[in-house]
Amino acid sequence: MPPYFTAFSAFFRPFSKAFRRPWHPLGLLLVLALWLTTLGNVPLWRSFWALTDSHGLRTGLGLLAMGVIVFAATTVLLSLLVWPRWRKPVGVVLLMVAAANSYFMTAYGVVIDPTMMANTVQTDVREVRDLLSGSMLMVLLLGVVLPGVWWWRQPVQQWPAMRLLGRQLGLALLALVLMMVVIWASFQDLASTMRNHKSLRYMVNPFNTVYASGRLLVGQTTQARMSLQPIGEDAAMVSSGAAGAPPLIVLVVGETVRAANFGLAGYARDTTPELRQLQTSGELTYFSNVRSCGTNTQVSVPCMFSHLGREAQAKNDIPYENLLDVLQRAGMQVLWLDNQSGCKGVCDRLPNFGNVASTLNLKDPTLCPDGECFDEIMLRVLPERLTELEKSRPAGKAPVGTVVVLHQMGNHGPAYYKRTPADMKQYLPECRTNVLQDCPAQDIVNAYDNAVRYTDHFLGQTVRWLKTQKRPTAMLYVSDHGESLGEKGLYLHGMPYMMAPQEQTHVPMALWLSKSLKMQSGWEANCWQKQATDALTHDHYFHSVLSLAQVKTRWQQPELDMFSACKAKPALRG
Repeated sequence: MPPYFTAFSAFFRPFSKAFRRPWHPLGLLLVLALWLTTLGNVPLWRSFWALTDSHGLRTGLGLLAMGVIVFAATTVLLSLLVWPRWRKPVGVVLLMVAAANSYFMTAYGVVIDPTMMANTVQTDVREVRDLLSGSMLMVLLLGVVLPGVWWWRQPVQQWPAMRLLGRQLGLALLALVLMMVVIWASFQDLASTMRNHKSLRYMVNPFNTVYASGRLLVGQTTQARMSLQPIGEDAAMVSSGAAGAPPLIVLVVGETVRAANFGLAGYARDTTPELRQLQTSGELTYFSNVRSCGTNTQVSVPCMFSHLGREAQAKNDIPYENLLDVLQRAGMQVLWLDNQSGCKGVCDRLPNFGNVASTLNLKDPTLCPDGECFDEIMLRVLPERLTELEKSRPAGKAPVGTVVVLHQMGNHGPAYYKRTPADMKQYLPECRTNVLQDCPAQDIVNAYDNAVRYTDHFLGQTVRWLKTQKRPTAMLYVSDHGESLGEKGLYLHGMPYMMAPQEQTHVPMALWLSKSLKMQSGWEANCWQKQATDALTHDHYFHSVLSLAQVKTRWQQPELDMFSACKAKPALRG
């Protein structure tokens, strides 16, 4: 070994031994708290700093006060969570949570609230794959792997359990006092900031995840303890007196399509040429003023099919049956076809749910390239599934109608470019990465608009198929929520409803009825077109679909039925 190398090693040996000395348990805990407060909360500090254009002394003091509060609160949390037996794994988990949250909040402008946590729990392999990127892996390397290895390898002094308990509880109490003092000293400015910028409260790592997970767990536990409450026990089919075959109603649940980019809504691009042709011929009605129930699928889809409405649904802990249960109770056959990540519990009680719910395992070289299916695959398998559904009907029981739900992949992001077949890409160049902030704004819009145009094609194909059926038919399309494409620095969706931009809540809805269903319903000609500009929400969905399917129940509210003005006095049948 060269002499200079020996001298170099001898010089640094005392420092190496110093760093290898066992850590005081509270000292190591404070290091983790400091990491989580600073590097683990970069999106919070960036957002806090960006609240004002003048970065003077007052802004600096406010940022410092907020930093002390977060550090003290984190110290209290760690003092209660981090104990010798699970100290190292808990620390790594917290590093992982902070890094992942920071990445998604920075990259897409989302916040971590209970609905976002529910989305995370409900996600599937396709959605995870669409979110993976080189920048995400780099964040995980720098924010989890490197500090995690350091954290795991640190020796820690062994203390008697009761002595350590007293010290950690004392540290928690001291940190709590510090936090309360700083809050009292800066209450006026901080209270105003948090009141006017509510999104900040969902950006504090790791408290956002702890809070969201706790809310989700409590809600699920509460519902699991309660029995399912039936609704629509009196449901029955009705008729205006016109005879005819039982109706076939197709409900298309769109995914992540916002009205702002929908051609029928007045968008500069004609992203809905096939629907426009149907509208021009008088066959289709577009509803231009519709608001979603939520800003993500996990909230919106169950809310759409519920009788409660958005506000009551948000506060409800009681498990109720939904629209599909009522339709089945009225005697209708119900089929759910899913090209998404599941029905969020809505279709769980369909008798044939296990066989028809998902297109994930379907193989088709044209419609399912690379293991993911375009939405048209649902129309490919629909006739076969309807035949099987008809065979399952008890012998001797007369058919009274069928409702089919097609749950689209639609415009699911951030990989919008994957949602359109290569031969249908109208707008180029398009963003071909899931790291949206790396793309020019117009390329993101091009990829998104291509997917909207494909949804238009899918809906046009659905109507063409319905026209070939020998019974009264209808199609009702509505998107579950909208999407942000970079406006105000936001991407994707999932913002808390009270602070969500209209791009995430204003959604398209369209209705097509066959001539035979118009005659069978006995409705005034085109009366539903009078409601086309009325303010509607997902709250109207449950009650309006019952009218469309010609089902009567006391649970239906006429004021939320957008077809109520169309009806003649019905007679019970069946």
